[in-house]
Amino acid sequence: MYRYETHLHTVESSACGVTPGSEYPAIFKSRGYDGIFITDHFFHGNTRPSRELPWPEYVDAYTKGYEEAKKAGDAIGFKVFFGIEENFSGDEYLIYGVDKAFLLAHPDIPHWTREEMISWVHAAGGAVIQAHPFRDRPYIKMIHLHPEGIEGIEGINTANTANDNLAALCYALRHHLLIQAGSDTHDKAKIGEMNGGILCEQPITSSRDYAARLRSGEKPRIFYPEALFADMPGVQVHLPAEICRDNRWEPLPTEEIMNWIAAAGAQAGEAGNQPEGIVRQIITRLGA
Repeated sequence: MYRYETHLHTVESSACGVTPGSEYPAIFKSRGYDGIFITDHFFHGNTRPSRELPWPEYVDAYTKGYEEAKKAGDAIGFKVFFGIEENFSGDEYLIYGVDKAFLLAHPDIPHWTREEMISWVHAAGGAVIQAHPFRDRPYIKMIHLHPEGIEGIEGINTANTANDNLAALCYALRHHLLIQAGSDTHDKAKIGEMNGGILCEQPITSSRDYAARLRSGEKPRIFYPEALFADMPGVQVHLPAEICRDNRWEPLPTEEIMNWIAAAGAQAGEAGNQPEGIVRQIITRLGA
């Protein structure tokens, strides 16, 4: 199986990034990976380039982290792919299958709605994955779930809490969503046994290739540290939530979310309803 990191940030292009893009390829190659996706924070997220720059200059600055990583990867025969992470109202989306030329050709991107983003990305042959949908952080005021029109969700993000990951997996099970895993790495010092990612039977040849596989319904296998879910208490959802259904946003009661979680626990009864057992059962049912 071929091993890939799907969610990674650089100091050049993400304001929260710590490690230069050029340092990642050798580290991940030494850990047995076959490739990485650089998914720096884009215009409405925690991006490093000034939003006041003319659009071509912003795009040049934004892609610098990827380009430095790609140059270093090429030098050692290691695959580095381009991706994006864009933010709307605290809900963030990983985009695969588009490139710098796509960004330069669409200077109106900062004005796109979620639905316009999804439409344009699909028209370009790309794919969209909602990142860490149940993340609970101070900068997030509401959970926004968008199960329609996208390829799937990040079911496990190893920078998230076990609580938020298990809620995301139960959501995926309830809505029959494809899942992927990633580490959301910002700092090389945190690369280690707690990383997660995807496994593929065939090598990924490009970001567009991965997007095409997602759009075809191909389900990557995922890997993650089972210790992430050890000894966690029951799942809690503290933030208010809303969900897009039939292209309309509507409130999502916490009670409904808790029902998804209870249903997932009931289906994993043979695992003793322990979190790590529930996680394994959900992932099996989702084909990941």
